[in-house]
Amino acid sequence: MNQPVANFSVIFPVTLTGQWQTVVDNNLLLLESPLKNWLLDTQSLTARLKACSKHFHVQVIGEEEQICSVEDSSALIAVGTPILVREVLLVCDNVPQVFARSILPISSLTGSEQALAHLGDQPLGQVLFNNPSLKRQGLEVSSFSNGNSVVKLAKSLASQMARTKSHWTKPLWGRRSIFMVNDKPLMVTEVFLPSAYAYYRVHA
Repeated sequence: MNQPVANFSVIFPVTLTGQWQTVVDNNLLLLESPLKNWLLDTQSLTARLKACSKHFHVQVIGEEEQICSVEDSSALIAVGTPILVREVLLVCDNVPQVFARSILPISSLTGSEQALAHLGDQPLGQVLFNNPSLKRQGLEVSSFSNGNSVVKLAKSLASQMARTKSHWTKPLWGRRSIFMVNDKPLMVTEVFLPSAYAYYRVHA
């Protein structure tokens, strides 16, 4: 019998502001090895989380059409571009592991990619990594300290989970990438929450 799925209350949109930096040989040397291993893993995060847990699910926080802000923009997704914003929690055994924010330009949601606008609780990563045309651009990483919206999210989740310690004081870490699907760009940002395997467990 499956374990009951927790339903976490989160206000949408969480949004995300980070000091993103490209990954070079030296700027991650001070990170602990489990975290570095997860941050730099270019394979499917969804598949890795599933391998670590008995029950994996996606909880959709919200989806909304917006105009791309400076914080969400990139070299391939310009400020002012109409986008679909999707925010979810990736949850393993009722413990939120990752906050994920996806930026999908409306112009990319054509042809077979129209299905990306109607994922429901399907993991976006699973759909992407099953697409043979997928190309991933370089990773960028950022830390998130107290006061950031994603840290406030983590504290809110902690208050909803009796077994999760709420006195987490270290920065949270995340990464983002541009994915090209049939030469159409979209951006996925993933932030590891305090109870994430990434902070203490290297192998699935």
